[in-house]
Amino acid sequence: MDRLLQILIVLMACLPASVCGQTAVAIALKNEKLELQWTKDEAGFKLSRIAVSSPGGWQSSGKPDGAYTLLYSKEKPDQTPVKILDEKGQPIDFPEAHYRYIIPVWKQSISPVEMNTAGEAIHFFPATVTKTAEGLLFKQENDKASISANWSFDPGFASDVKVQIIVKARQAGYFSMASPTLASLDKSNFNWATVPGVFQGNAIEKKFINAFAYGQGIPEIPVMVRERTASTLAPMVTTHENITLAVIPDPGQGRDPWEKNEKTNSDWLLGLSVMNRKAELMPTVYHPVLGEKNSWLNAGDSLVFHFRYSIRASNWYPVLKHAIEDVYRFNDFLALKQTKQSLTSRLLGMHRYLVNDTLSKWRIDEYKGVKIGAQDYLGGVYNADKDAMKNADYGAMYMLARITEDYSLQSTRLPYARNFKLMQQYTDTGFFHGAAAGQYYLYKSNRFTEEWGNYSEPIGSTFYMLCDIGNVLLFEKKDTALMTALKNAADRLLQWMGPNGQWQVAYDNQTQSPLFTDVEDLRPTFYGMLVAYKILREPQYLSAAKLGADWYIANAVQRGRFLGTCGDTRFMPDFATGQSAQALLDLYDITKEEKYKNAAIEVARIYTASVYTHPIPSRAIKTVKGRLRQDWEITQAGLSFEHGGILGSANHRGPILLASHAGMFVRLFGLTKDSLFLNMARAAALGRDAFVDSITSVASYYWDVMNNGAGPYPHHAWWQIGWITDYLLAEIQVRSNGKVEFPRGFITPKVGPHQTYGFANGKVYGTKASLLLKEGLVTLNDPYIDHFAAINKKEKKLFLFLLNDDDEKREIEVNLDPRALIDGKMIGITRVEELNGPASRRWNNTGKWKTTLPPYSLKTIAITYR
Repeated sequence: MDRLLQILIVLMACLPASVCGQTAVAIALKNEKLELQWTKDEAGFKLSRIAVSSPGGWQSSGKPDGAYTLLYSKEKPDQTPVKILDEKGQPIDFPEAHYRYIIPVWKQSISPVEMNTAGEAIHFFPATVTKTAEGLLFKQENDKASISANWSFDPGFASDVKVQIIVKARQAGYFSMASPTLASLDKSNFNWATVPGVFQGNAIEKKFINAFAYGQGIPEIPVMVRERTASTLAPMVTTHENITLAVIPDPGQGRDPWEKNEKTNSDWLLGLSVMNRKAELMPTVYHPVLGEKNSWLNAGDSLVFHFRYSIRASNWYPVLKHAIEDVYRFNDFLALKQTKQSLTSRLLGMHRYLVNDTLSKWRIDEYKGVKIGAQDYLGGVYNADKDAMKNADYGAMYMLARITEDYSLQSTRLPYARNFKLMQQYTDTGFFHGAAAGQYYLYKSNRFTEEWGNYSEPIGSTFYMLCDIGNVLLFEKKDTALMTALKNAADRLLQWMGPNGQWQVAYDNQTQSPLFTDVEDLRPTFYGMLVAYKILREPQYLSAAKLGADWYIANAVQRGRFLGTCGDTRFMPDFATGQSAQALLDLYDITKEEKYKNAAIEVARIYTASVYTHPIPSRAIKTVKGRLRQDWEITQAGLSFEHGGILGSANHRGPILLASHAGMFVRLFGLTKDSLFLNMARAAALGRDAFVDSITSVASYYWDVMNNGAGPYPHHAWWQIGWITDYLLAEIQVRSNGKVEFPRGFITPKVGPHQTYGFANGKVYGTKASLLLKEGLVTLNDPYIDHFAAINKKEKKLFLFLLNDDDEKREIEVNLDPRALIDGKMIGITRVEELNGPASRRWNNTGKWKTTLPPYSLKTIAITYR
């Protein structure tokens, strides 16, 4: 590109002296995508034009500005929480006293620094500019510091302007430099604004708690948030002209959550906002953060801040992808992974764990004369005395029992888990009849309870009645007791639905009054109606599902406002957002109405902001519990939140290893061909051995405990079996171009969108087959290779699916044990052929094979036996 296009200095013709008074000077950066033009007046160099190339020509947006802001404080800023007032000027009591997990984080989040009131704000425009070989160098001085700023285009990305600011202190104190304000954007009319992972929306929300605590809309004050839950370091705004402006700090400017040998997740090096200090709408990043690490400078000391502006004539999502894939090189992570245990091996290992009563903490208790079974739950539960019990994923329980043909599971787990589910329902007549009585059972006090209060949630009935019972009925179609329970739950949920398709968040169990009325039920509660329709085939449930989904699309998806399902954090947005994408896709599958598919894709794109994409993983050596680990082994990149925002568990625990979204993201890749979904799924699922217990094959839940096994959550093994199976079968379906596909059941309760399998035959290149996963049937010499099987017993045909989950080709050995297929009976192999590709290819009949799998490929082997 001609350098004259990149750097253009123009001396503008002056008007007569009587009008102009002095010669005006304009200077610009311009290429084929962007033009930034500054004009000097008595205050300094101000931006006078920002233009973006679009298919319709050059576009401008907002009021050009160009102001710089330096924050300074002689003393460390006060950390006393700011008093929060409502719209009437009265103090807000939030959160209530019993929310002990989030109160400390809330107090920290409303400190003067986060509220962006700390320190002295010094606003200025540069006094001088010099043309350099790469771009433009602006300078200014004041009594606190001298500031220089280098601006240049990124030669690889024409829509990006790279900026390096150097602040040299002239007196000692705490300093924080803000990215300059390119323009003041229209706060009353914009399409989208977000700090990914913290909040998003298409409008300013005047209710501070809703906006800041719940991430529902944009706070009207210029809050500055921490990077610890900013999933992607790229605050951005999309204007009503559909121009997106983002500020993206360079890799390495943010905190490393495990810098050397301990957790440093809460180090605060970047402050992120969608407003500047003056509360003008403009994405802004501060570095360092006033009073935090590296912000103290003695006179003569310097700090350096590297970032870029990315400005495109597009909506927000391509700019987010650019930050993730191009700037933070997210896709490179997969090349670093070195897998030690395959996901299939983990499934088999957790199967062994779950049939061990002691290890899995299985407990049978008697309730109302009925023996009920579940696993001990050692996390926090309302009014529990370390006596909570819970079953996590009924679909996974029945699936594993079916596909392993395990009599132990079928006889010692399923009957008691079924009884637990029946006893979990309100059966008394009245307001709660048919609803879930609570997700936990307390065996010392012989009662069911909700997680964090004496209330009942409509979505609890969707989860613990309709989804769980619905999944069981896929396997046990003749269970009349469960069918009646599902019908009662469906009717209760239908009666609780408002005329506009909206549900309440919860009802007080004593007064029946709605609770949490300060927030709306922005969750996929409507999915319970879809389950009811698919099981009962009564049209009123489908009508209700559509009405509820329409309300959800208008109020949640289109506005970017969501609510979570974890009572202990007062329902901060969480994995329920991901669930809603699959719920909408399932509704689309039934109705074929495009609005549901489009909404599902949109909410899934929003949910990509629940996945960490920084820091960039590396091979740097770190120490974890006395053991040396490479950085990529323990990286947060690719892992998702339980709940993010300013109050979610990710603030102090980091992300989670339970990747329920992985299978759905693979399916979304199949639907959209958007590789970000596929790479995020693989980054979450593969090579996470540093978090997996070698004895039980159970991964830790929270990132910060590293390898701690199941910990206080033994029931999580069922969710892990559920999501891993969903992920593997989604990969098989996509890699086979739909030639191998198995029916999916309903979404699991609470933790995400993964679905169950194994209740009905699928198809393998046109042949019906049922899923099979048997210990010892297949032996592989390579942990990068996952496998699954399916069988057609009538045709005596076994299908073996081999998945290479590495970015390099793998040469492997496969051994099939002919005694492990059918109750220890020896089978004879009569024909073996590879089905991939336009024509089949014969293999030998020995049961011992060598083959080569290209990167991320699938081989389907058909084995005919006698």
